[in-house]
Amino acid sequence: MKTLILAGFAAVISVAIPNAAWADKTKVTVYTALENDQLKPFKTAIEQAVPDAEVVWVRDSTGVITARFLAEKDNPRADMVMGLAASSLLMFEKAGLLEPYKPAGADKLKEVFRDAKDPYSWTGMDAYLGAVCFNTAEAGGIAAPKSWKDLLKPEFKGKIVMPHPASSGTGYLMVAGWLQSMGEDAGWQFMDGLHENIAAYLHSGSAPCVQAARGEQLVGLALDMRGASEKTKGAPIEVILPTEGVGWEMEANAIVKGAKNLELAKKISDWVATEDANKLFAKTYAIVAYPGADSPPQNYPAGAEKAMIKNDLGWMADNRERVLAEWSKRYESKAAPKK
Repeated sequence: MKTLILAGFAAVISVAIPNAAWADKTKVTVYTALENDQLKPFKTAIEQAVPDAEVVWVRDSTGVITARFLAEKDNPRADMVMGLAASSLLMFEKAGLLEPYKPAGADKLKEVFRDAKDPYSWTGMDAYLGAVCFNTAEAGGIAAPKSWKDLLKPEFKGKIVMPHPASSGTGYLMVAGWLQSMGEDAGWQFMDGLHENIAAYLHSGSAPCVQAARGEQLVGLALDMRGASEKTKGAPIEVILPTEGVGWEMEANAIVKGAKNLELAKKISDWVATEDANKLFAKTYAIVAYPGADSPPQNYPAGAEKAMIKNDLGWMADNRERVLAEWSKRYESKAAPKK
């Protein structure tokens, strides 16, 4: 016990306070690509779930966090990575940079969100998909596309924007999706044709749908959730999942090999796999890891999980540099200027 002396003008009062009240929480450093508006509820939830941990969040884009993590591989600064693209975590796993750990309750999660390798090193949280935002008010008689190949029609020339795959994870998941679902030769041939109709490759995963929503472009290739959000705000757009299927990625969580606060990191990882955590993820993403915790927003396209292609996240990780180099050689001429 400690004694706290409260001195006033008339009296001195001795109050007994347990030692625990004076103890500092243990800091756990988490690298994340979660958006700022997601972080506030995460902070509150983890503080309640793991009260002995003080989480220090280091936030940036997936690309920046991935590069930083790899640069620190010989002297890791983080205890965990959370809300980072699973393809990045697969790169880390392959390099031996993740601590093997399977969270309590992980077996309850949808199979696609669980690490299939032994030893188990990462756990998926939520998935995001590539979709088509089509402005019906600006169509002028042009039919809404039903398939990816419909976007190759001459009436779409100069009327399509999409994310630059080197700047945006959304752009890369689309390119990787086409190459996997169509085959590499047919996938590059499709992108050659699409390039003819592209107005610009934008350096944001959300901007293409925003431009379509504003009527600045007819078509924006972007995230599923952005499309639903813009339509709910009143934009005259149709959110389309093409018939061939769509590329996708997921946010995931893992513990860093050599984590200084391993036991607390395990507790946080256990929380990530819970139904309560997944209900929190579902406020931002329509498809989450825990069965039944999904909560699609208004105007979200039906049949999204069925539209997800058979996606090899390991292939996405292993081939990223090669694919981006080839993409840049072919299509960089229409990249929007970086701000």
